[in-house]
Amino acid sequence: MIIVNVASQCSYTKSNYKQLNEMYAKYKEKGLRILGFPCNQFMGQEPLCSVDLKEYAKKNGIEWDMFDKIDVNGNNTIPLYNYLKSKQGGFILNAIKWNFTTFLVNKEGIPVARHGPTTDLGPFDKEVSALL
Repeated sequence: MIIVNVASQCSYTKSNYKQLNEMYAKYKEKGLRILGFPCNQFMGQEPLCSVDLKEYAKKNGIEWDMFDKIDVNGNNTIPLYNYLKSKQGGFILNAIKWNFTTFLVNKEGIPVARHGPTTDLGPFDKEVSALL
C-alpha cells in the first residue's frame, strides 16, 4: 500500500499524480492500493472541497482511493498519520514537511519506507514490486 498526502495546487502534483497513476496501473492487479489524503496545511495548496476533489481526481484519471482532506501535522493529525510518522520518522520531529510525502506499507500494515516530496517515484517501483 502507498499512502500519500496530496494537494491539487502543488508544483509536485502533475509529476506525482502521473507516476502514482502509472504505478497503480502496473500493480493494481497484484494488489497495490494507493491511498491519497488531500491536505491544505502547506501554503493552502489544497483549496478544493470534497465535491471538487472528487471531480478533480476524475479529470486527472485517478483510479486509486482519494479521501477527504485531513491534517498530517499538529493537534488535528489523524491517527493514521501519527502512526505512520512514529514508524517512519522524518528529520524534523517526524513532521510531514510538504505535500507528497509518501509511505510504503507492507501487507501486515507496517510502514517500511518513507520518501520525501521531491523523490522521483521511479526507484520506488522496485520497493513496491518487492512487497507484492
